[in-house]
Amino acid sequence: MLTFAAAVFFLIVTPGPGVLSIAGVGSGYGYRAGTRYLAGLFVGTNLVALAVVSGLAALVLAEPRIRQLLFVASVAYLLYIALRIAFAGAQVAFIETQKAPGFFGGIALQVINPKAYAVNTAFFSGFAFLPGHTGLEIALKFLIINAIWIPIHFGWLWAGVALRRLDLSRRVQFAINGVMAAAMLAVVALAAYAAL
Repeated sequence: MLTFAAAVFFLIVTPGPGVLSIAGVGSGYGYRAGTRYLAGLFVGTNLVALAVVSGLAALVLAEPRIRQLLFVASVAYLLYIALRIAFAGAQVAFIETQKAPGFFGGIALQVINPKAYAVNTAFFSGFAFLPGHTGLEIALKFLIINAIWIPIHFGWLWAGVALRRLDLSRRVQFAINGVMAAAMLAVVALAAYAAL
């Protein structure tokens, strides 16, 4: 069980679309908007976990066209969020930046996030620690994953909000948001490269 918990920690804490976007939303829009977005990420990641456990994800992702469609939707949505974050503190705003991605935006990101499916598949198909008690093991895995997921994501939100509270100039805030958006774009590029 400790090996599983360690794997959960390291797979969740590493920058991916969820943690990068929550830090970016916190930095660009503040704690309240970030908390709403985080709640959506939480619901979305648990929906993905349920889809993986039930086998629905395997059934849907077995079809290459559906897999490709979800990948394209994921990349497009991540690009959209990256642009919103990049221009949240800028005077030049060619997209609407008054409203942060909210609760449903968080759900949407996780539902189309390829990392969420890969990570949850690894969690639930590996790291067996209660042979013969599958139902109890799955329940304990959900508990452990969420017990680690919640503080990590609040930590990333806090980091983003802390940057916002430094009362930096608009130019510096724009640069920080740009770096966060670039990091998200790097994750998108790596996912695209891995898909090829």
